[in-house]
Amino acid sequence: MARSRVVDLNTISEKPGYEKTSFYLVKEDILPEAIKKTIKVKEILKRGEVKTINEAVVRLGLSRSAYYKYKDYVFPFYEASKDKIITLSLLLEHKSGVLSRVLNLIALDSGSIMTINQGIPLQGVANTTISIETKNMKVDLEALLDKLRMIDGVKRLEVLGQV
Repeated sequence: MARSRVVDLNTISEKPGYEKTSFYLVKEDILPEAIKKTIKVKEILKRGEVKTINEAVVRLGLSRSAYYKYKDYVFPFYEASKDKIITLSLLLEHKSGVLSRVLNLIALDSGSIMTINQGIPLQGVANTTISIETKNMKVDLEALLDKLRMIDGVKRLEVLGQV
């Protein structure tokens, strides 16, 4: 059985050598080319398209020094969301079956729904919040989000956070 532990964050931040880490979700199109290429190098290495880092950086036109500078600090969003609980905010049309299609799609991709909260529809739409455990999902989170956005009646979809 896993044991819970309460940690006083004020105490941690006072320890010598402690450095607070912050993470940001940033759209890809504003990233510098070196960071984009570093992510692509990691992806082709992971897929086995090349055998060495040198082959990968040459293929993508990235210097080895730039790759090593960024490789431990950048990763696709779906990697950061594996084995997590993700909370989504959706704006759904008030039509029969929309929420059901959303939930069925999540279940088909083996997402485990932890919580659902839907407000009363106002002006033909309802705010909905869904928390999903991603541990056993068959697809990465980006693919799931793309599929959910394609459902007729899903007007807006945002990731609120992850635990």
